[in-house]
Amino acid sequence: MAGNAPYTDEEVLRRFASMVYRLALSQTKNKADAEDVFQEVFLRYVRTNLAFQSEEHIKAWLLHVTVNRCRKLWASAWFRKTVPLEEIPSSALPEEAGVAEAVAALPEKYRAVVHLFYFEDLPVREIAQVLGRPESTVTSQLHRARAILREKLKGEDQP
Repeated sequence: MAGNAPYTDEEVLRRFASMVYRLALSQTKNKADAEDVFQEVFLRYVRTNLAFQSEEHIKAWLLHVTVNRCRKLWASAWFRKTVPLEEIPSSALPEEAGVAEAVAALPEKYRAVVHLFYFEDLPVREIAQVLGRPESTVTSQLHRARAILREKLKGEDQP
């Protein structure tokens, strides 16, 4: 068990695997990179000696490490010198596919905020902690992201 976590490593993996993978995929836009980030995050969890106080503490730590691992991937020489094959998460409904594509096309700083707010249901305060940004910045980024999405999606409705 990692640190003094209230759960075993297997329980943490079972509870948070989909959340970490979804965030990694939304940030990397590539299944292979998302899987690499996912593995690195849980490897770091297993190796950490932190004493987690609660399930929320574990969740916040995993989200924070996932965002940082994605940033590290973008900063790597390999990533900067290659052209990624972007993969947009598929959706069963065409309307949702358009939204997923529009969210995936957002700049990284907006994509992370939108994903954490809408898909992981985190409040602004927790998003600010996870991303290491002031709450006012997160609020502004959510506002700007919504405006960008509104403009992108408005054009799709018209014939």
